[in-house]
Amino acid sequence: MATVRCGCWPWGSLLGLLGLVSAAAAAWDLTSLRCNFGAFCECDFRPDFQGLECDLAQHLVGQHLARALVVKALKAFVQDPAPTKPLVLSLHGWTGTGKSYVSSLLAHYLFRGGLRSPHVHHFSPVIHFPHPGHLERYKKDLKSWVQGNLTACSRSLFLFDEMDELAPGLIEVLRPFLGPSWVVYGTNYRKAIFIFISNTGGAQINQVVLEAWRSRREREEIRLQELEPVISQAVLDNPNRPRAPWGNDCAIHACNQRPAQAWP
Repeated sequence: MATVRCGCWPWGSLLGLLGLVSAAAAAWDLTSLRCNFGAFCECDFRPDFQGLECDLAQHLVGQHLARALVVKALKAFVQDPAPTKPLVLSLHGWTGTGKSYVSSLLAHYLFRGGLRSPHVHHFSPVIHFPHPGHLERYKKDLKSWVQGNLTACSRSLFLFDEMDELAPGLIEVLRPFLGPSWVVYGTNYRKAIFIFISNTGGAQINQVVLEAWRSRREREEIRLQELEPVISQAVLDNPNRPRAPWGNDCAIHACNQRPAQAWP
C-alpha cells in the first residue's frame, strides 16, 4: 500500500539546473508577464477531469482513497477562480506502487503537452541535485527556476521525485511559494501545482493494510484517518528527511501496493 499526501499507480529531466534557469530567463517576455497578472491566461492548461477519472477507474486498481481524493482535490482547486494558495500533493509509498504513474496521468490530463509541456517541470535529485557540496548553488538555481517559470505561466506544475533523497535544506526555498500570500517576489503563484513523491512511510502503510486484512476488513474500509498519523510520524522519524515545505496543509491519500486480488 502507498499513500498520497493530498496520489499513486495501479500495481503493478532536463539536463542541469543552470541550463534550466537560462531557459526560464529567456521565457520572460511580454506574453509571460500577461500570464503573471492576468487571470485569463492559462497557457496550455486544459484539464480533462472526465478522462482522468476514467483512466484512474480503469487502471488504478485497489486504491480507492487515491482515486477519490486526488480527483476531488484537483477539481476543487481548478474550479476556484481565485485560489488563496497553490495545490500541494504529497505521494507516499514504496518503489513500484505507482506514484510516478499517477503524477504522469495528472500531467497528461491537465496540460495539453502532458509531461512534455513547457509548463510541467520534473526534478530528480540524481539528475538535478547530485552533489551535496553544491547545496547553496542548487537552492539559488531552484528558486530562480520556479520563480521564472511561474512568471512565464502561473498555471505551472512542479514535480519533485524522491523527496527522501533530497539534501536537507534544499526544499526550504519553496516554502514562500506554498503559503497563503498573494504574490512572492512579485510573482503570482497561487494557481501552481506542486507534487512531492517520497518512499517514506511505505512500511507503515503496508502494516496498516496487513492489520486490516488480519481483521478481515475489506480494503475499501481503510480510511484516510488511519494513514495520516502513521505517515506523518514516519516522515518525522526519517533522519535524512528534508523539512516538509508544505507544513500541515496537505492531507494524506492512500493507495495499495498490491493488486486487489492479492491481499497481503
